[in-house]
Amino acid sequence: MAIPPNYLFATLNDHVGHDFGASTPTRLDQPRIDRFAECTGDDQWIHVDVERARTQTPTGSTIAHGLLLLSLIPAAQYELGVYPRDASNVLNYGFDRVRFLAPVTAGTSIALRVELAEVADKGPGRTLVRCRNTAYAVDAPERPVMVAESLGMVIA
Repeated sequence: MAIPPNYLFATLNDHVGHDFGASTPTRLDQPRIDRFAECTGDDQWIHVDVERARTQTPTGSTIAHGLLLLSLIPAAQYELGVYPRDASNVLNYGFDRVRFLAPVTAGTSIALRVELAEVADKGPGRTLVRCRNTAYAVDAPERPVMVAESLGMVIA
């Protein structure tokens, strides 16, 4: 979906409900999952032990961390132009209603669809933006693997 030409800080309210489309797919291969485990200290075997996962999981594979999926949201939002070009800054304000709906096996490519769900005035030059983010495997787009509402404080 294209970014509306009049999409600016002052017109955020006019664009609630806008679908920004889907991000470029990101492949969640085993090396990426391993690096995430190393960074976070979450080295549970279901994520990093390929041989054990092959024999002891229903998927026959390791799976990506849910928080790895969640961490893909900011880059997807910037790629899709979710924040107005005239904003001086955007601060991560948090997440609401995060749900991991299906396991993501190693090697799966994930895309995120982003919709502007709500905006709230938070005082002069500050607007809280709520986005609905839906992650899905590129080879199975009909079934989301994660849904999450993200919050960003947009500064004029």
